[in-house]
Amino acid sequence: MNTFLSMPITEADIKLVVACALVDIDGRVLVVKRPPGKPMAGLWEFPGGKVEKGERPEQALIRELKEEISIDVTANCLAPLTFASHSYDDFHLLMPLYVCRKWDGQIVLNEATDSKWLKPYEMRNLDMPEADVPLIAMLRDMV
Repeated sequence: MNTFLSMPITEADIKLVVACALVDIDGRVLVVKRPPGKPMAGLWEFPGGKVEKGERPEQALIRELKEEISIDVTANCLAPLTFASHSYDDFHLLMPLYVCRKWDGQIVLNEATDSKWLKPYEMRNLDMPEADVPLIAMLRDMV
């Protein structure tokens, strides 16, 4: 049994982050590589980030996509698909995953060191954070 599941957690133990599966016209999804110096550096992930105090998840995702990859997204274009709930050693991650098929602007990597457009089945062999891995199957069934 996972000992984290049997332990009580506090609000401070939970990190709420949002992620986005940007889907292009060919059904490929964007993944970006985490930069050096950040936790889980070098792993591939869906763009997104931390929800700040007072932000709704959609607001946070719109802000993060602008900051990280320079695109403009509206809340109307974000469709919630699923979420990840994963216990790491020192915190519990709760991460809604949204799908977006329409955005303005060109992808510019402001933080990530690399990016790839992949079909969901092509993501199986990527080194990704543990919380992201189960999301691939949901994307595969949706795209």
